[in-house]
Amino acid sequence: MPCPALPDGFDFTDPDLLQERVPLPEFAELRQAEPVRWIAQPPRISGFDDAGYWAVTRHADVKYVSTHPELFSSNLNTAIIRFNETISRDQIEVQKMIMLNMDPPEHTRVRQIVQRGFTPRAIRSLEDALRDRAGSIVETALANAAADGSFDFVTNVAVELPLQAIAELIGVPQDDRTKIFDWSNKMAAYDDPEYAITEEVGAEAAMEIVSYAMNLAAARKECPAKDIVSQLVAAEDEGNLSSDEFGFFVILLAVAGNETTRNAITHGMHAFLTHPEQWELFKRERPQTTAEEIVRWATPVVSFQRTATQDTELGDVTIKKGDRVGIFYSSANNDPEVFDEPHKFDITRDPNPHLGFGGGGPHFCLGKSLAVLEINLIFNAIADALPDLRLVSDPRRLRSAWLNGVKELQVSTG
Repeated sequence: MPCPALPDGFDFTDPDLLQERVPLPEFAELRQAEPVRWIAQPPRISGFDDAGYWAVTRHADVKYVSTHPELFSSNLNTAIIRFNETISRDQIEVQKMIMLNMDPPEHTRVRQIVQRGFTPRAIRSLEDALRDRAGSIVETALANAAADGSFDFVTNVAVELPLQAIAELIGVPQDDRTKIFDWSNKMAAYDDPEYAITEEVGAEAAMEIVSYAMNLAAARKECPAKDIVSQLVAAEDEGNLSSDEFGFFVILLAVAGNETTRNAITHGMHAFLTHPEQWELFKRERPQTTAEEIVRWATPVVSFQRTATQDTELGDVTIKKGDRVGIFYSSANNDPEVFDEPHKFDITRDPNPHLGFGGGGPHFCLGKSLAVLEINLIFNAIADALPDLRLVSDPRRLRSAWLNGVKELQVSTG
């Protein structure tokens, strides 16, 4: 089978590339001709002392890597596929405190504690409050729109519900949600020059979140309340989180629970406004399959990485111990071996075995139920209050090595 004709030096983690587009045509070429392909990189460009990574593009192979942590580690080099070239190894090592970057059995221990806050009962208990908040968010966006009815959907709608949900979940006062938003932006947007964020500023923002969360945890230990923080930290000797573990968990929430859902909502709105027949269908029928298709279509996390713990075979390729392996969810979610007409936005798609919440295994998204709830609630609120919303301009994309992010989406009610 011929090798795919990728240009010399083509790199799926190039932040300039992802600022322009998700490379779906190139993913399609690799899935067909070379589903596990070595992508060479200049030394240190990703912050790692190696020559590149293996790009894994087929749905089945992404699932395999995700479900075999004994072969493919999240801990050795973290799950982030590309940092800035200026990052030090010590700065990378600190990130191993985040659950995303742990392997079993430590990951298992922390996840078993944290998942107390994400039980079906816990999520259901938030539904009424979040429904009210979704309605209020949309009404406020309408009230604050410009004279011609235009506003930025990202800052006025998409960012708000995920932030308020996190605040509701862990008991952060609503007045502090903008701090969490600002800190998480600085952590995730270090590749975008518009934000002028350096690795140092990103690290400082991470420490701000840790410090804030540790203070919150200390307060709950002193005076427990009926919230998730008390459940997770109030009694360490009973298998709860230490204060610093809780701090790093809140970092994970701030990015995984905020950035990803915000971008799913933004891409979902853009998809609806560029596929008006789907918007009409949603307004009319509100299919329960909508949120899953929005996440598949958006795939807010383009890729994570793993590191081979031993020599192993994948897709007829030998991967050496210590090699980094990029698992590309954006490619897997457009694999025609799994999805009929994957390039079609279809909110009635069922079944929909997308990997937008991870490929299964130990790192399957803990907050999936909460994310689906938020997406359903916000689009119901938009359909009720802003049924004739229209697109004003193309989205302005985030410059990032691994996030499918949107900074601005101008829409109008007029």
